[in-house]
Amino acid sequence: MFFTDPRKLKIPTKEEALPGRTERMKVPEVHFVSGHRIVAPFPSGIERAMFGMGCFWGAEKQFWLCDGVYSTAVGYAAGHTPNPSYHEVCSGRTGHNEVVLVAYDPKQVRYEDLLRTFWEGHNPTEGMRQGADVGTQYRSGIYCFTAAQKQAANDSLNAYQTVLRSAGYGPITTEVLEAPEFYYAEAYHQQYLAKNPDGYCGHGGTGVACPIGIKRSSLG
Repeated sequence: MFFTDPRKLKIPTKEEALPGRTERMKVPEVHFVSGHRIVAPFPSGIERAMFGMGCFWGAEKQFWLCDGVYSTAVGYAAGHTPNPSYHEVCSGRTGHNEVVLVAYDPKQVRYEDLLRTFWEGHNPTEGMRQGADVGTQYRSGIYCFTAAQKQAANDSLNAYQTVLRSAGYGPITTEVLEAPEFYYAEAYHQQYLAKNPDGYCGHGGTGVACPIGIKRSSLG
């Protein structure tokens, strides 16, 4: 049996959070897999989505494999500390979540399809953890850039809650918020599982299908 510091299970207040820094993280501008840009500017018509669903290594891979996704990047969001380091986020003293920024073409993939990947790719009922990964940085979250995204996120949450409850799961603990500032994670985290194919990936969904979205390469 392992011990978890209870402070890592509670999001700190702004006053309690680490001060951070003004310098932004230096990252490669292009995706290791696709060769597309992972930092702005993106091509015209490309939209953004942001999700937190446990360790961002495996989460990012799930999205870069989706048809219609232009690029992905991992980082930190929804906390207080500006430009945090990975060590600081893991301390539980920043309030940040490990998140994936998804740049996608809405003509090829619907936001609802990305939501389905999100829901089915992890267990959204576990609170401040995902499997063996414990801490506030592993919480489930959807961070919305538009009112339409927020509506779709809440609708999908309600729909998935119904089928999860029928399957014996408890309440969904996913936070649905307006997209906060995204801080890029260190370069070695970007597309980690493409660079390290045998690297750790703690993701495992519930096995319960989400009743929204249809993944396909083009939209009719």
